[in-house]
Amino acid sequence: MTATAPSLPTWDLSDLYPGPDSPELAADLATSETEAQDFAARYAGKLATLSGDELAAAVATFERIQERFGRLLSYAGLLRAGDLLDADIGRFAQSVQEKISDISRVLIFFSLELNNLEDGAFEAALAQSAALAHYGPWLLEVRKYKPHQLAAELEGILHDKQVTGASSWVRLYDETLATLSFTIPDPASGTSETLTMEEALDRLFAPEEARRKAAAEALSATFRDNIRLFTLVTNTLAKDKEIEDRWRKFPSPEASRHLANQVEPEVVAALVAAVREAYPSLSHRFYRLKAKWMGKDKLDHWDRNAPLETGEDSAISWDEAKVIVLDAYRAFSPELADVGQRFFDKPWIDVPPRPGKATGAFAHPTVPAVHPYLLLNYMGKTRDVMTLAHELGHGVHQVLAADQGLFLSDTPLTLAETASVFGEMLTFKAMLAATTDRAKRRHLLMSKVQDMLNTVVRQIAFYTFEQKIHAARANGELTAEDIGKIWLEVQSESLGDAIRLNDGYDVYWCYISHFIHSPFYVYAYAFGDCLVNSLYATYEAEPEGFAAKYMELLAAGGSKGHKELLAPFGLDAADPAFWRRGLATLASFIDELEENS
Repeated sequence: MTATAPSLPTWDLSDLYPGPDSPELAADLATSETEAQDFAARYAGKLATLSGDELAAAVATFERIQERFGRLLSYAGLLRAGDLLDADIGRFAQSVQEKISDISRVLIFFSLELNNLEDGAFEAALAQSAALAHYGPWLLEVRKYKPHQLAAELEGILHDKQVTGASSWVRLYDETLATLSFTIPDPASGTSETLTMEEALDRLFAPEEARRKAAAEALSATFRDNIRLFTLVTNTLAKDKEIEDRWRKFPSPEASRHLANQVEPEVVAALVAAVREAYPSLSHRFYRLKAKWMGKDKLDHWDRNAPLETGEDSAISWDEAKVIVLDAYRAFSPELADVGQRFFDKPWIDVPPRPGKATGAFAHPTVPAVHPYLLLNYMGKTRDVMTLAHELGHGVHQVLAADQGLFLSDTPLTLAETASVFGEMLTFKAMLAATTDRAKRRHLLMSKVQDMLNTVVRQIAFYTFEQKIHAARANGELTAEDIGKIWLEVQSESLGDAIRLNDGYDVYWCYISHFIHSPFYVYAYAFGDCLVNSLYATYEAEPEGFAAKYMELLAAGGSKGHKELLAPFGLDAADPAFWRRGLATLASFIDELEENS
């Protein structure tokens, strides 16, 4: 199945703005500038003199200004994600970003002055003002950045250079990736076809090895043709990060990500250690088992996600996928399903792949006053159903948390993956329960194990790769060969000796956009997967009242940290047993596959 049928829905962004040239958008830009100037005139240099209620009023006004910025930037970003090749859209998106950057420069003082408030005075203001206490969780997170903030003039320079600095390199990377095409020969017919990157990557899931190999070689060839640019982008962004981290006195390249994720470094270290220690019992064991099933001594790298039998993953229509996911959600919580239904009733999802469209999938929260949008590249496979369940989980989470307001609805990445991975697990369990055919059950279970390995093992390997790249870059610019060597080393460790990393695989690092967009983001996937596995085990053991507590967790958004949110379930991410429990779920699925092999 190809998911390019015209019947597949696309999103309608008019809930944000009617169009790039609309009067509403122009008015919001003008209002943003006026409000920012008025806010600076009213509050700059005066925060220390305000009462608790007055400071709360200032925060509320600042939140309103930021929400308008968010609406403008969300519209520009989503419009661009829909067509990265349209030069007019690209110019529009860049123009909006530059205008917001210019407007918001006068607001830099606000977080700096908040952080310079004396601890005693700040705590007293929180205690005396209920309105300020409402913003307490957000204010406390802002104040954690105090050791890393610079003088106002330096912050202004960094702010101004955002639009010509790292973000420009990210734009270059995205637009380059979007323009790539892959000419893949068809071994059966002797003809060739030209595919987008999403379509070429999807070919790695083909049942015929010759087609997978042809796709893998085409990917390698095109990536290698562009590797000089991708190497330059990677080097530049790593150095840019090192410079800013040094000025801000972050102790390690990943430290700023931990702070943004509101997670302690030792908790992440415990997760990474637990996963890496489990490589032999998880990925190594599974790929040895899969190689045996496929009658091979080793899997080639293009076999990693291969199905076992021709035609075993039959096409699933979009309408079928909707029913599968919503029924699974509804069996757990009717409220969860009702919120999810809105995304299908309204034009909030962009479904079909097409040239120029952003690759992968995401859920964009936009702002609380509007609603999230989902982007998919639906190809009709089981994993695409799981991707829908995943992104819909994000969307439902964002809708439920919206009542917290802009500042408190924003969930750190580690907890943001909770609803998405939980939605996947609900969907998988429902599909597994409905499958009685042994071969189909094995296929479904194998697909889930592969997805979980990609979410846990692969993402921790990515995180390790980033750590090594940033450490190596600190000693000088890296060549493509340097980066490829690190990539192969990390991939070999995580995948084990049952997978052969063939010539050409050394350049596959270049299409992992998380390395470019959000350095060290990737561990959040493993965090979320292991967290959900522990949560789901709790649900299966004690289902009574679980759904209500879970919905409260989602509705809390970013108003609480992971310790407070997990406490009602008796879970603690600081406990090493927490991670072992999460990994045990994955191990149990592999156990079942071994028993039925």
